Amino acid sequence: MEQPQDVASPWRRRGRMAGRWAARVALALAGALIAVLLFARISAPIGPFDATLSIRPGSGGAEVAVPPLGSLAADVFDGPLRLDVELQRVDQSRAEALAEDPVRLAGVVDRVTADLQDAVVKLVVITVLAALGGAALVSWVVLRRRREPAIAAGLAGALLLGIGGVGATTWRPEALSSPTYTGLLVNANSLIGSAQDLVARFDAYRASLTDLVANVGSLYSTLSALPAPGADDDTVTLLHVSDLHLNPAGFDLVRQVTEQFQVDGVLDTGDIVDWGSPVENRVVTDVGALDVPYVFIRGNHDSAVTADRMAALPNVTVLDDSQVEIAGLSVVGAPDPRFTPDKSTGDDDAGPEVLTRSGERLADLVESLDEPPDVALVHDPRQAPPLDGLTPVVLAGHTHDRDVSELDDGTLLMVQGSTGGAGLRALEGEYPEPLTCTVLYFSASTGRLQAYDDITLGGLGESEVTIERTVVPPAGDDGGTPASPPG
Repeated sequence: MEQPQDVASPWRRRGRMAGRWAARVALALAGALIAVLLFARISAPIGPFDATLSIRPGSGGAEVAVPPLGSLAADVFDGPLRLDVELQRVDQSRAEALAEDPVRLAGVVDRVTADLQDAVVKLVVITVLAALGGAALVSWVVLRRRREPAIAAGLAGALLLGIGGVGATTWRPEALSSPTYTGLLVNANSLIGSAQDLVARFDAYRASLTDLVANVGSLYSTLSALPAPGADDDTVTLLHVSDLHLNPAGFDLVRQVTEQFQVDGVLDTGDIVDWGSPVENRVVTDVGALDVPYVFIRGNHDSAVTADRMAALPNVTVLDDSQVEIAGLSVVGAPDPRFTPDKSTGDDDAGPEVLTRSGERLADLVESLDEPPDVALVHDPRQAPPLDGLTPVVLAGHTHDRDVSELDDGTLLMVQGSTGGAGLRALEGEYPEPLTCTVLYFSASTGRLQAYDDITLGGLGESEVTIERTVVPPAGDDGGTPASPPG
């Protein structure tokens, strides 16, 4: 007698087959996930940083951790995996090489991009190999069948292809421009916006100043109608600049005026940089290209390193309670005794007596000379009073506000504005400060100041250049009036 067929057996077979494949998928997924968690991590250089990159379960996108400041996340793709980047530390040697080489610094974005691409490609390869190996190993350990590792690796590969396809079809590079910040970086959005605005303003600022600086040459011809301060062979022409504060447009102005006015030398009363750092000091080498002597004293923003870098330039003399002769004129100078960027020194809280003592030391030097100097240089006007009556002219800066006054015993104190328009920080305001400098005309035979031209370039939003000549009457003569060409 025939036995009746078990009509349920095909369904049981299908059930067993489905259960077997479900176990295979689960084991492949578990093995791949464990391997990714354990091995999908690399260390790589990203520009000047040492970074760790890893693939982790998540909702897609990328997250960059910047300990201890916080992190930023960009929703650049969808999927069950996320790219994590942790910036661990700055490599000192790479950072110094980058900062000291303008060519490398200019290409830092390209360098970081290339490093990141290389690191991500390496990480993806390691992640794929780890996922395939982990799926195969777990499947073999649990099922103990020869063909199971190959099946598990195939399943893991199919899963990775699916994840990659989702990521590719949902790729949103524009999300990189609007990341989400956490921790102390929550203010980064406003800070980056301000920096971008500052760059845009500087581009417009320097473009307009390029034209204005060029106009100085044409305005110079206007001065030919003014009373000459003396015969050409009896006049020493010096340029007084101060507080350049790293502004490239300020250096442009110094170079243009030096050439157009054919000055015999430049007198700089300090603050040529902002922080006195070695990186900034690379900029000051611009003055080495001037084909005239350059006399410099330190301001409160210039470090000893700045002074050493200046002194290394062939045309520069750095005065430190010392004297030099320039085009036949005797010039003495004293640095600002403070260095305010170094907050550990307490210089920000130093009282005026520190400046007075500095002026007194320079006065002691003046009194020790056989002849009084023609010009004295100080950075802060508060260093000037001890020099009253010991020298006919004292030049200063620091205040960013041009002013000319006569001290009690007849010494003329000439405070320069800012030849650098107070530096790039001034762009944070509605309008930057104007760029100023002064051309001084001395008698070669007597050393007396005969006249001076105040040059002023308007800041951003202003298209004005003015040159105003003032004729200085001889001592005891109250006559004489300033003469001004049109701006």
